[in-house]
Amino acid sequence: MLYVRLFLEFFKAGLFAVGGGLATLPFLYAISDATGWFSHAQLADMVAVSESTPGPIGVNMATYVGFTTAGIPGMFAATIGLVTPSVIIILIVAQFLKKFAENKYVLNAFYGLRAASVGLIAAACFLVVKIALLDIGAFEASRAVADLFRWKALLLAAVLYAAMKKLSFHPVVFLAAAAVVGVVFRFAGV
Repeated sequence: MLYVRLFLEFFKAGLFAVGGGLATLPFLYAISDATGWFSHAQLADMVAVSESTPGPIGVNMATYVGFTTAGIPGMFAATIGLVTPSVIIILIVAQFLKKFAENKYVLNAFYGLRAASVGLIAAACFLVVKIALLDIGAFEASRAVADLFRWKALLLAAVLYAAMKKLSFHPVVFLAAAAVVGVVFRFAGV
């Protein structure tokens, strides 16, 4: 039954996450809340690892959650669940797109879908920023604005952003540098 649930949860995420891997994040937060398979902090870690490994972020996260939840069969159930809606939709769209490509309703639908995917990605971005750069718990406990921010993480993000603007290194170099800085300066529990 766990494999069926993994498949169905990730099928829903794959079906409604229009706009790519980051658009799956709001659905992954909902899966976290509904199932308890992983925490929001673990999800932020999954995003970091998925962004720094080859392959689509959504597939990487589905594979990871499936594996940690139910081993190798769970990994396949979650991953297949995530990609199945895309395959089905692509097959359907391919059949009809040539016929309806210039239809004003189809063009309007695509315009609306673009806006929806931007909203989903923006929501995902906000949630990742909230977890990585803000410490809501410390702020609520002390009510001190200084406790709201994870200062080391903010400083690292600012330095990396400035470095990325000035230097023309491959993004993997910046990811590796961030990982090294995180280990050296003990960012866990920032």
